[in-house]
Amino acid sequence: MSKIAYLPVPNLGVSLAEAARRFSQLQEKLVPMWPSMQTMTSEERTIVVVPSQTAEFDVRGAEMQAYEERFLFLLFLLRQPKVKMIYVTSQSILPATIDYYLNLIPGKVGREARSRLFLVAPEDRSDRPLTVKLLERPNLIEHIRSLIPDPDNAHLVPYITTHLERDLALLLGIPIYGADPKFFNYGTKSGGRELFGDVGVSYPKGMENLHTVPDVVGAIARMRREEPATSEVMLKLNEGISGEGNAVIDLNGLPTPGSEDEARALAKRVREMKLEYQGTRYEDYVAKLLEGGGIVEERIVGDEVRSPSVQLRITPQGDLELLSTHDQLLGGPTGQLYIGCRFPSDPAYAAAISSEAIKIGRRLAKEGVVGRFAVDFLVVKGSEGTWHAYAIELNLRKGGTTHPFLTLQYLTDGTYDPERAVFETAKGLERYYVASDHLESPLYRTFSPEKLIEIASRRGLDFDHHSQTGAVFHMLATSAENGRIGVTAVGKSPEEADQLFNRIQSVLEEEAQRAQQPLTLPAA
Repeated sequence: MSKIAYLPVPNLGVSLAEAARRFSQLQEKLVPMWPSMQTMTSEERTIVVVPSQTAEFDVRGAEMQAYEERFLFLLFLLRQPKVKMIYVTSQSILPATIDYYLNLIPGKVGREARSRLFLVAPEDRSDRPLTVKLLERPNLIEHIRSLIPDPDNAHLVPYITTHLERDLALLLGIPIYGADPKFFNYGTKSGGRELFGDVGVSYPKGMENLHTVPDVVGAIARMRREEPATSEVMLKLNEGISGEGNAVIDLNGLPTPGSEDEARALAKRVREMKLEYQGTRYEDYVAKLLEGGGIVEERIVGDEVRSPSVQLRITPQGDLELLSTHDQLLGGPTGQLYIGCRFPSDPAYAAAISSEAIKIGRRLAKEGVVGRFAVDFLVVKGSEGTWHAYAIELNLRKGGTTHPFLTLQYLTDGTYDPERAVFETAKGLERYYVASDHLESPLYRTFSPEKLIEIASRRGLDFDHHSQTGAVFHMLATSAENGRIGVTAVGKSPEEADQLFNRIQSVLEEEAQRAQQPLTLPAA
């Protein structure tokens, strides 16, 4: 089979320095625009959503489409009568999926909002980032430009901001609500560790900026000299996300630290490391390490270890805001893959991790970073009953906790109170949720998006605006092909959210089993 010849991504025709200067100038438009971005306003504005997975993230086909559709909660912004939205995906979104989200908008706004929504798709199923697919099609970018009535009242919403998204913003002539790509290093594993050290936040022992297996071997040898009892370490790719770039290296039974045969034994352990993403070959992993670098750090262990995160944002005016906390749900071979989250995180440590995250946020604000970001932690319960927190990653982008939180916030007009670690709706009611991108079963392949929507309605799982509880489904595009579904289950208490989440799984299993009942042949 011949390899597909892709179209060339156009050169902007200016130097890198000039592109950076123009982008910085373009970003200044966000400052006067920010007040109208935050409130119901009579000003017309346009939001261009390009949820490109521009990162070390191994997704393709229906899964890529599902991740791009994961941000369809942004359609809830169309309840504002002057907002126009241009939503771009690799392939066309099914009308039933669009209707599902618009029907979640309370009142009769959903029907009218459809006239202010414009869907754009290159119909390109390849596994390259969506932004690349746009950049290689100037005619499509021109089409998007034609849909923006006033570039001075428009902004781009990406999943992550790299030089590709910067170039797209320059071609569209609109700013990005996101971090300038010049800050990209802060969002890598190495850059995050360096930042944690600079601001005085605790993080695991280890070494960063490693690119080769000998670098990794040398780093582990040094860690063993400093702490001979170390039994496991984590190797992480700088740009790996959701735990997919992580690996565990077993150090038990090795030669004495500093001995003659230690390096050879360590190299063997690196070759035998347990990769978190089982679809990755060792050779491919090492190639990614060479290209983008990585870190080695101690694996934090204890009788009780959890993985919470803190979400913050920095406004175009430079104000730092703490948005939410979550307890991450992890899975995979060594428990490093992001599966979902509970909101909010346990009050026992929510304030402590928030305080540490604010230290990081203040530094980013001082540097001029704009947009949403999150800090991942590991917390370990000590023998005295207190929790000890270690920062492990700075996500200078949106992530797996962004869509469930904003779904709840947009549907209830609520806010998170960091002092009490609770979320309150506009009605003053506490709400909690369990969310996951990984409701998976081969049996779920029997569900089309339309069927899932029908089941949710028929079985009483839909989000109810009166009670402000219920389920909101996402990632519907992968149901029929991969048997994978996402959901946010909202309840009045943590227990009710758990019960609803479990009920959703039971209903899906029951409906899938029923759909698989064998047919009898028609009478002859």
